[in-house]
Amino acid sequence: MNYSVLLPVLTGAAEREKGWRLRRNPKRAGEISEAAFVLRAHSLGFLVAKPWGDSEKYDFVLDAGSKLWRVQLKSTEVVHARGYEIQPIYSVYGKGKAGYTAEEIDALVVHIQPCDVWYVIPVEAFAGCKNLRFYPDVECKCARWESYREAWHLLRG
Repeated sequence: MNYSVLLPVLTGAAEREKGWRLRRNPKRAGEISEAAFVLRAHSLGFLVAKPWGDSEKYDFVLDAGSKLWRVQLKSTEVVHARGYEIQPIYSVYGKGKAGYTAEEIDALVVHIQPCDVWYVIPVEAFAGCKNLRFYPDVECKCARWESYREAWHLLRG
């Protein structure tokens, strides 16, 4: 199956090219990125599993053949200070926010929906960071995460 045809449909890229402005709530946008993630990962040869419920710190398990990877997926479609920003954190009931650790996840995958660009970042690379800003369509000297753009090879092993 040609997944490159489906990804623009899932992400709304085709509508944006026509000048249409799509408005989704954040939960719906996340669901669309989850569907796009499954298609992308599968098209790259990974087996994809989704844990039952939403109580784990990771959203997916990727089977690369030699290893299972716990992957947290974050997505955004909002530009902030010329870049797309996500926060690699989660809420802890009664305690506020906490950052992901290597005991909880192996990698963070970030989907920049308007550009349909993916970043694959090992948990060790962003440990301690409260915000991650991406510049997939703007030249920027502070584009710290560009080496992780489409770095799916990091999940091979």
